[in-house]
Amino acid sequence: CETCSKEEAKYRCPRCMKYSCSLLCVKKHKLALSCNGVRDKTAFISVNEFTDLNLLSDYRFLEDISRIADAAARYCTVHSTATKRLLQCLRNKARGYNIELKTLPVGFTKRKENSTTFNSTENKFYWHLKLVFPHCHAEYTLKRVPDDKTLTDILKPYIDPVESDPVVCQRLKIYTASPQSDVQILMKIENRSRNSIRYNELDASRSLLDNLKGKVIIEYPTLFVVLKSLKNDMVVLGKDGSEPVENSDSESSSLSSVEEGEIRDSS
Repeated sequence: CETCSKEEAKYRCPRCMKYSCSLLCVKKHKLALSCNGVRDKTAFISVNEFTDLNLLSDYRFLEDISRIADAAARYCTVHSTATKRLLQCLRNKARGYNIELKTLPVGFTKRKENSTTFNSTENKFYWHLKLVFPHCHAEYTLKRVPDDKTLTDILKPYIDPVESDPVVCQRLKIYTASPQSDVQILMKIENRSRNSIRYNELDASRSLLDNLKGKVIIEYPTLFVVLKSLKNDMVVLGKDGSEPVENSDSESSSLSSVEEGEIRDSS
């Protein structure tokens, strides 16, 4: 062992070729030499030392390069000029419905996930949609959701006690056990700083398209389904876009107590 010089060596580091006798010595040599233990596939090997294993390693290395090059070529094809025109058309259609649809640069996860399309024949959007249930730490992704479908119908397979899937119902039982009047559907307001995140409340009885009008959407809508009776840190703006008045109940109660004290003093 080249680390402790006491025991017989059992292992050889693929990176620096140092011999070690145990896991402890392996860790010590990595720490002392700043070695990551990963074999260098491009390291020079003389002809005299070249073996069949080195040949196999080189062959696999070339295969990996070929696979990466092929993936890169496919990547450029997918994001061709035609695709860019399609995205521009999608944004223009959304703008016609008073929806500001923004798309992310190539490589972003939401850009890869997004499956939103517009059917020119039906003159209808089919949205890629994400549902988030914060109280159960659950998320579900829906594809090809028609824009004329109401939010109530969209949520039925998830929180409706009768129509929801048994597995989903069990996971979201805190929602299915609550009355529909307690369910609140929120959508994050985009283009705000991280320290002032705000949400808009959506109307469950109206269609998805009606609820998205006048909103900014980055790639696809994400809806947060919360319960009013349970505490959460989401700040919801009023219908006119005004900030909610905090502690209004406590302020009114404190004012009433002051008024009562003044009446007692005067009497």
